[in-house]
Amino acid sequence: MPEVNGKDEVKILAFLCNWCSYAGADLAGVSRLQYPPNVLDIRVMCTGTISPYHVIKAFQMGIDGVLIAGCHIGDCHYIKGNYMTYKRFQVMRDVLEFICIDEDRFRLEWVSASEGEKFADVVKGFTEQVEKAGPSPLRSGWEKDPAQWERIRNAFKPLEPV
Repeated sequence: MPEVNGKDEVKILAFLCNWCSYAGADLAGVSRLQYPPNVLDIRVMCTGTISPYHVIKAFQMGIDGVLIAGCHIGDCHYIKGNYMTYKRFQVMRDVLEFICIDEDRFRLEWVSASEGEKFADVVKGFTEQVEKAGPSPLRSGWEKDPAQWERIRNAFKPLEPV
């Protein structure tokens, strides 16, 4: 596993809404804003499609932190997808606490397509937060298996738009 400043680099999985947050991430990239490269983006049509199963599966696969980013409340292209996400997020925090996953490893943010700078700031802040929590207790084998990123991407491929 690559080290950053003498520490293991944390691995973060980000579920991004196609209409807002993914476009915000794209704007951050096009604007050449700097943020940590240790985030694997999974583009979903709406954050409302993200099941608690997906979050638990990510942690089970050794991800250190999960970020969900969607449209601002009231701006969802599917009317109430982000409301459903917000309600699921509250439940997921309790589930993760029950299975001893620190709440600092899970975050929900609202980022619009025009907020590239906010997206970069969210990724920086969340990465620092996860680094303080340290590597996930469920992570193993990253250093022996460099293809793990690809396996994780493939595990969540059904969520990504075609």
